[in-house]
Amino acid sequence: MLVLILSVLLLGGCGFDTSEAVSTNNEKSSGESTDTRVFTDSSGRQVTVPADITRIVPSGPLAQMMLFALAPDKLVGLSSEWSDTAQGLIDEKYTNLMVLGQLYGGSSDLNVEQLAKADPQVIIDVGEDKSTIADDMDTIEKQTGIPSVHISAELDNTGEAFRMLGDLLGMTDEAEKLATYCETTYRSISDRMDAIGTDNKKTIVYCVGENGLYVIPNGSYHSEVLDLIADNIAVVNNPTSRGTGNEIDMEQLMIWDPDVILFAPGSIYDSVRDDSMWSSLKAVKNGTYYEVPYCVYNWMGFPPSVNRYLGMQWLFKLLYPDQADYDMYEVAKGYYQMFCHCSLSEEQYTELTANSLGK
Repeated sequence: MLVLILSVLLLGGCGFDTSEAVSTNNEKSSGESTDTRVFTDSSGRQVTVPADITRIVPSGPLAQMMLFALAPDKLVGLSSEWSDTAQGLIDEKYTNLMVLGQLYGGSSDLNVEQLAKADPQVIIDVGEDKSTIADDMDTIEKQTGIPSVHISAELDNTGEAFRMLGDLLGMTDEAEKLATYCETTYRSISDRMDAIGTDNKKTIVYCVGENGLYVIPNGSYHSEVLDLIADNIAVVNNPTSRGTGNEIDMEQLMIWDPDVILFAPGSIYDSVRDDSMWSSLKAVKNGTYYEVPYCVYNWMGFPPSVNRYLGMQWLFKLLYPDQADYDMYEVAKGYYQMFCHCSLSEEQYTELTANSLGK
């Protein structure tokens, strides 16, 4: 069955004929067919795509977040289910989209039959520029017969990532609004941190996992916000690029003894005050430990996508309230409207930040 479905996809399941005349430099050639064009992705691959793209799928949850922000009505499938927090907040026409699975990486769980039903024109990957990314995209194309593109997105260039997506999807005006938000937010927080200075950064450790003894290490892809806004003292050998973090022991955490501890949603935030080991830490004694808000995704990035722009504003206000002259509810409300296409009430905001604003 798998071979048959892939054969169908390779013979035309993507909905257009790649033998049509195409152009270069992402422009249509005059006098030639405008059914397709060549799009140069962030890995330098030249990919033949439809000139008018209306059906897309993400390669994974990071791409899903950015594509939902820009082009929710072009999505014909999801890489992963929405979290429970999306129910009643995100419109059902989006939460009810079929789940296709992730297309590559350690969590690869692609449902090929569902992909065939979704019949996308393009598969879009957004995220870190890994050394293998070009080969990964080539592999996806060969396996599915569907054009696949990669667009680089780091914390400091997500604006450009949105512009590339806008070019690809014919949504340049919509993409520019999102790009401007990301760039303005990043520049504002960066400037404020320059004024605070490196020596005045709060020391911090971000604990994840059920027992809290995995940390997001300094210098990793998932630690970009932490490293910008605080002194992330979780320096380890061989830092992982995965959001599951590096394992440590309690002795190491006691040696670090940070000013602030963040706990991932679902970790041990609720129990640390009553634990003799955890309660000996400075952050727990002082009440400067917090649970990262989670709705519709983890605000600090898991996956590390546009959610981080909301997270960096929350974290800055949490650590340096005297330098944060903005109302965090208004910031969150604006973000949810722009990136999640929904309205966040003050009651909803209060509930989701119940463990995130200090004791």
